[in-house]
Amino acid sequence: MSTQGRLGRRLVQLYAGLTLYGVSSALLVEAGLGLEPWGVLHQGLAVHTGLSIGTVSIIVGAAVLLLWIPLRQRPGLGTVSNVFVIGLAMNAALAVVPEVHGFAVRIPLMLAGIVLNGAATGLYIAASFGPGPRDGLMTGLHRRTGRSIRLIRTAIEVAVVVTGFALGGTLGAGTLLYAVSIGPLAQLFLKVFAVPAASGRSTVVAKGSSEQAILRS
Repeated sequence: MSTQGRLGRRLVQLYAGLTLYGVSSALLVEAGLGLEPWGVLHQGLAVHTGLSIGTVSIIVGAAVLLLWIPLRQRPGLGTVSNVFVIGLAMNAALAVVPEVHGFAVRIPLMLAGIVLNGAATGLYIAASFGPGPRDGLMTGLHRRTGRSIRLIRTAIEVAVVVTGFALGGTLGAGTLLYAVSIGPLAQLFLKVFAVPAASGRSTVVAKGSSEQAILRS
């Protein structure tokens, strides 16, 4: 694949992945059976501010990005795009997805949201335009403190879940299922959507990078 072709594919993957991530988060909100850890925080803040959950996601993402400054992290196109595209896509999806009632609909909607989230994660990470602000915070703290990725990710996500739940965010079976399945799902889709490098190897394999460290945590 030519360099121009690879760049075009990576851009499509980046924005398709971020858009689908926002849609998947909206599906989890509509299912009402528990959100992903940061989603619990966003929903809790939305309850108290009156803002839409997608708008809160944008504000929180921008605030987290500011924390990169003391950590000397450098954002990429994917980092900045992550802040805005996910929240906007989430707001748009919530505006068109109808309310659902009954577990016969809510459970499949939750499962669809989790699987779609895994696919979206694989898409935008494999594009290799830089980590999202929350993942960059985690890897930045790892480098600055020397603590393991697993420990730092767990500490951050426990903190945001507890805070979000205290503020009124939805914590439930979907949160637990997301926690145990998102790593394997994202790793699977990361391989599916890996962009071939000029050498014929995938960009993910060739870099052996922080993307894999994020998914291993």
